[in-house]
Amino acid sequence: MTLETFLDWERRQEARFEFDGVGPVAMNGGTWAHWVIQSNLMNLLMNGLKGQKCRPCGAGMKVRTVKGRIRYPDAFVVCSPVKPDADIVDDPVIVFEILSPSTASVDLFDKNHEYRETPSVQRYVILEQAGPGATVFSRQGDDWVGALQIGDTTLELPEIGLSLPLMTLYAGVLPEGE
Repeated sequence: MTLETFLDWERRQEARFEFDGVGPVAMNGGTWAHWVIQSNLMNLLMNGLKGQKCRPCGAGMKVRTVKGRIRYPDAFVVCSPVKPDADIVDDPVIVFEILSPSTASVDLFDKNHEYRETPSVQRYVILEQAGPGATVFSRQGDDWVGALQIGDTTLELPEIGLSLPLMTLYAGVLPEGE
C-alpha cells in the first residue's frame, strides 16, 4: 500500500490507523492510567504554551515521519503554522508516547528510529505507564542521545522553554502520598 492510498483509505475509516510503510495498523484503546497521564501532559503543555507560537496536539492529529510513515503520537508540539484544514503535521518539534505492553517495542524501536530520522523532531519522550519514569531522546549535535528520568525529577523541554515536574504527569494514577 502506498502512503497516498493509505491516507485516502484512512480518512474514510471511523477508527484510527497508523501506517507503518507497508499497511494500516489499528490503534487500540488505552488504559485509565494512559488516559490520565495523557490528559495531565496535555494540560501542562496547554497551560505552559499559552500565548506562545508553539502548540501542543493530542492523539487525534497525525504526524508524517521522514520515513513516509503516519503516526498518532499520544501528544506532540508543533512550532510552525498549521493550516486549519490540515489533518497531518510534518514538522513536530517534540513527540510524546506513553508505553503500553502492546506498543512498547514499536515505540522504543520503530518510532524512535522514525522520529530520529525526522529533522524537525528535537526530542522524543517515552513515558512509562506503571509509574513516574521517562526515556528521553534528544538531539545533541549529530547524535541522538537517550537518558532515563525516574521519580521526583523535572522533564526539561528547552526547545519550547518548559520544565515539567515528572510526578505531576502521574497525578491521579499514583496512590495518594507517592
